[in-house]
Amino acid sequence: MKNQITITRVCYILSFTLLTGMAVSCGGKPTIKALLGKQTPYEKYVQSLRLAKLHQSGLGMDWLEAGTRVLQDSLLLPIPFEETGYFRAEKPTAFSYNFKARQGESIRIAAQTKSREEVKLFLDLFEVENGYPRKVRHLESADTTSLQINFRVKEDLTYLVRLQPELLRSGSYTISISSQPSLGFPVQGKGNSAIQSVWGQVRDNGARRHEGIDIFASRGTPAIAATKGTITRVDETPIGGKVVWLSDDAANQHIYYAHLDTQLVQAGQQVVPGQVLGLVGNTGNARTTSPHLHFGIYRFGHGAVDPYPFVYTPTQKAVPLQVNTTQLGKWARTSKKEVNMRLSPDKKAVLVTTLDQNTALQIVGGTANWYRVQLPTGLEGYIQANFIESLQKPLRNLKISANTEVLEEPLANGTPIDQIKANSDVTVLANYSQYLLIKTEDGTLGWLQVS
Repeated sequence: MKNQITITRVCYILSFTLLTGMAVSCGGKPTIKALLGKQTPYEKYVQSLRLAKLHQSGLGMDWLEAGTRVLQDSLLLPIPFEETGYFRAEKPTAFSYNFKARQGESIRIAAQTKSREEVKLFLDLFEVENGYPRKVRHLESADTTSLQINFRVKEDLTYLVRLQPELLRSGSYTISISSQPSLGFPVQGKGNSAIQSVWGQVRDNGARRHEGIDIFASRGTPAIAATKGTITRVDETPIGGKVVWLSDDAANQHIYYAHLDTQLVQAGQQVVPGQVLGLVGNTGNARTTSPHLHFGIYRFGHGAVDPYPFVYTPTQKAVPLQVNTTQLGKWARTSKKEVNMRLSPDKKAVLVTTLDQNTALQIVGGTANWYRVQLPTGLEGYIQANFIESLQKPLRNLKISANTEVLEEPLANGTPIDQIKANSDVTVLANYSQYLLIKTEDGTLGWLQVS
């Protein structure tokens, strides 16, 4: 109850200070809007904390540190991916999600919240640069009302999503990350299964490699514009046969259609997605093969790139949530011996650490049948849900022999939050290193150091 009153009072002070700090100045001084300029929603919030001097408070510093720290997190997730998590008002926090994406994919990131009060979430996308120490470059920010980012991948890299709630708000969130092709499929009525020859295959006894994909279809099947653009060349060559070049200026790339039986457009013509450019055939050096479209992409100033991710439609769906969501945000413990905590929710993922039975951990999220957990040290990872149990059933009761301090965290210099008198009984719920997670007779949850 005491903590709740403190949080409410601080929340009121924070709201009042931010509102007064953002008031229009009648004395000709620049308003916050003028000071902020073209900042991201996250940067605007940080600036408001600084203007209100809250960045110097313990709560403000913890919030800023949390947002910076998660940029170094290495939890790697498969996409499509969906996770539900929980954030607490009394603990400033942030969450990050790393994933790999290929040039040509279109990534969609979306988040939604459930909370008793209106809560503002900050959703940002970063590019992770190779090397050590890790460096990130900001790419996109979501509007705090829509909480969506749609991003066209330009390089095969690791990307990081940061999700962080504003100060002094509790609630749950669900975040999803999925991919789609950035271009339409270039052969009418066909899809993934029609792609039968891919990028990099050896041709002409090793003299060259296949710089595109081959999409097989019956002769005369329409080859269609994968995007809007301008026809820059309609020609016939010894290798490509009857070809059409489409310039996609919006994406800085040329799109190449080869081995056509018939060309149905002219140079200089503007086309829209789905418009017929020609008919599939086997002209040029494909005359001894079945009719197909050779489809290539050439980036301005970079040459040929693999077109497969540009047109391939993923068929895998995010696995539905199967864990007990009532445990989100709560302390729990490992239920078996040698429980593996992994870098991603996959049995074959990189091992982060192995935990003994009854190790205390906090459940911060859930995806499929895995929990995302955080150890008292702050280390995070994923553990299968059936290897974790709630603290509802105590491990044992313990009588305290001498006056003892209850600590807020399992550290030698941990903050004392209560005092237990000699001969008092406590309930042992879990352990971590040389500490026990206990509940006192009045319901206080804290840590005791074991001698």
